[in-house]
Amino acid sequence: MRTRPRGRGVWGGIRQKLRRGEWLTKAPYGYVNNLKMKNIEPHPIYSKIVVRAFEEYGKNIYTIEGLSKFLADLGLVTKKGKPLAKACIVRMLTNKAYLGLIKHHDEWHNGSFEPILSPTLFEAVQKVLNTRKKPRKSKVSHGFVFTGFAKCGECGGMITAQYATNRFGTKYTYYRCTKKKGVCSQSYLQENAFATQLQTLLQTVSLPLSEIEKMEMRISQWEKESISESGNVAQNLKEAVRANQEKMDKLVSVYLDGDIERDIYLHKKDLLMREKASLLESERDFGQQRKNWVEPLRSFVLSLKEATELQSGDDFLEWKQFFQKIGSNPEIKDKTVHIHWGELWEFTASAVGGKGFEKFDSAILASAKSLLSLENENVSIGDPTGNRTRITGLKSRCPNR
Repeated sequence: MRTRPRGRGVWGGIRQKLRRGEWLTKAPYGYVNNLKMKNIEPHPIYSKIVVRAFEEYGKNIYTIEGLSKFLADLGLVTKKGKPLAKACIVRMLTNKAYLGLIKHHDEWHNGSFEPILSPTLFEAVQKVLNTRKKPRKSKVSHGFVFTGFAKCGECGGMITAQYATNRFGTKYTYYRCTKKKGVCSQSYLQENAFATQLQTLLQTVSLPLSEIEKMEMRISQWEKESISESGNVAQNLKEAVRANQEKMDKLVSVYLDGDIERDIYLHKKDLLMREKASLLESERDFGQQRKNWVEPLRSFVLSLKEATELQSGDDFLEWKQFFQKIGSNPEIKDKTVHIHWGELWEFTASAVGGKGFEKFDSAILASAKSLLSLENENVSIGDPTGNRTRITGLKSRCPNR
């Protein structure tokens, strides 16, 4: 029961000490804790060793290991009498506490204690450290574009990749199952064959740009009609809210005049307040109703346009990102890439496959609009995370299916 108040007190005390510039913990090397002042102060001997260490390293003569041995001769050693490790030396040479600063939660605060070093000497040492700093070795990127994209259609394991070189020195990239979930009989799939299949899949949902432009114009027209129709409804809701407020004001006035009893007043007031809450909720929800189908529908058409543009290029990474965005859950089995389209995408693919997009573009939009306009139904055509809610009931709304 007392943990939370104590916690607030501790954090409040830390903030007060930071405002006063007082050191919070054990003093770093070169300083000593002053219990009376509740702060730290330079040690008469160790502070000089710190200054000497900075001066010697700033001359660019010693290495980190050499400086460690130099300080060991001055008495700065570990508990076992050995020279300090290189990490300890670097930590000391980069410690801003010697400038009179306090670090708390990765943030530096001004301290009220005496600094040991001058900013000029400290910056000179930092410059030497940076010139001697060796770049960290980074892992070599192999450039396997399609790793992390699909799963094995047999065992459900992830697909990994590797290089192979033939006797003529030609390098090939192959994708295969990791086989970490047990026995799996699936063989390798060459990257070129992988890409060719993805390009073919893109072509199955690629509409002519002229037809996509017609879809965009039709969506804009529907949006204007929706805004025009919603204007009258929104105005009616505002009028209803205003009438409700007038009734409330009259009710309060009548009650103050003593014309009705308190029980009747409270009952009618409760009814009016619940009515007002319902009207305000309807007004808020009505503003989002248009976005519930217009924005996802426009996003779907933009995805169709993106597929059309991608299928004519050769950017494997963009292909991969496109399929991940629409949440297609790809699998590889028997050297074949399987894409689990949503039913709306399947309907688009059937229209493109039959070259019937001239008459099916309206059906695609109408089906999408009817699905996205349904109330109390979570419908998604895919999001950037790759998750997709299955669209149900499309076949009954699509012609010729």
